Amino acid sequence: MTTFLLAGGGTAGHVNPLLAVADALRARDPEAGVLVLGTREGLEARLVPERGYELLAVDKVPFPRRPNRAALAFPVRFARAVKQAREHLREHGVDAVIGFGGYASAPAYVAARRERIPFVVHEANARPGLANVLGARSAAAVGVAFPGTPLRGGTVVGMPLRREIVDLDRSALRAEAAAAFGLDPARPVLLVFGGSLGAQRLNEAIAGSWRSILEAGWQILHATGDRSDMPDPGVAGYTLRRYLDRMDLAFALADVVLSRAGAATVSEISALGIPAIYVPYAVGNGEQRLNAAAAIDSGAAILIEDAELDGDRIRSEVIGLLQDEDRRRAMAQAAERVGSRTGTEDLIALTDRALSR
Repeated sequence: MTTFLLAGGGTAGHVNPLLAVADALRARDPEAGVLVLGTREGLEARLVPERGYELLAVDKVPFPRRPNRAALAFPVRFARAVKQAREHLREHGVDAVIGFGGYASAPAYVAARRERIPFVVHEANARPGLANVLGARSAAAVGVAFPGTPLRGGTVVGMPLRREIVDLDRSALRAEAAAAFGLDPARPVLLVFGGSLGAQRLNEAIAGSWRSILEAGWQILHATGDRSDMPDPGVAGYTLRRYLDRMDLAFALADVVLSRAGAATVSEISALGIPAIYVPYAVGNGEQRLNAAAAIDSGAAILIEDAELDGDRIRSEVIGLLQDEDRRRAMAQAAERVGSRTGTEDLIALTDRALSR
C-alpha cells in the first residue's frame, strides 16, 4: 500500500486541486493512504476534514518579505515546522509527497528531502510562489498548470479540477440551471463573477451597463460577492446573487463569462469551452494576467485591464462580442483546444513516473 501526503492550503486555489487529487488517488486505490499536511489557520482546516481526510498540522510560517522582528524569528520557526513535518512523515510511513504551494508546502519539501522521500510539486499559477520555486530545485517532478511557468523541470499537466466541473454536461444541465436562477434557457446568458468576495470593478461596470446588455437580447447572472451591497434591480433577465454555491449550474448556463483571472477560474472556463473576458486583478505580482495569457493568445478570451473596465467599455467592446455569434463560436472552439479536463490524471501520472525511477 502506498501512502501519499498532499501538502498545501491557505486558499481555495491551493486546497481545491489538492482535494481533487486526493479524491482521485482514493478512487484509484481505496487501500492507498491519503493524508493532508496543512496549517490550522487556512481553508484546509475546515475543507479537508469535511471531505473525509485526516489533516496533519504544521505551524504557519510565512516567508519574510522585509527585515524585521518576524524575519529574525523565521529560521527557528521554520525549523520547527520542518521538524513537525518530518515527524508526520515518519509516523505515517509516507512514501510520496505532492505539494501544491502555500505555507505547508515549504516545510514538507524540506522534510521529504531530508527523509529521502520523493516529492512532486504542482504549481497552479503562471507566476509560481516562493515555496514551489524552492521546492522545484530538488523535486522528483514538477507539474504546472500553464505553459511558460518558470519552474525548473516543469511539465504542463494542467489544473486538477473539481469533479463537478470535469463531469459537467452543460447542454444537459442548461434547463435545470435556468430554472435554478430564474432565467430563460432559450436566451443567451452573460455570467459575471469576481470570486467569493466579489470584485468591485466588475460590479460597478455591470451597474453602469446592465440595461444595455439586456437591450442587446442577453440575460445576466451576476455574483457580486459576499461583501457587496450592490442593490438588486429586480428586473426580468437579470439575476443577482451574492454568492454562487452551484458553480456547475452557473457554468452550464453561461454563454460568455466576464471574470477575474485566477488560475482555477481560467482553467475551469477553458476546460468547459466557454468564451471569456478576463479582467486581471490589478493588485499583486501580476499572476492573473499571466494565468490568462494562453487563453488570450489562442483566441479563447479577450483581456480588459482593470483600470479600463467601466460601463462605457462594456457597451463599446463586450456587447459587440455578445452580438457576434461567429466570433463567440470561434472563441469556444479555441477554449476547448487550450483547456484540459485531465489535470488530475496527468498530475498523478507524473507522480507515478517519478516514483518508478
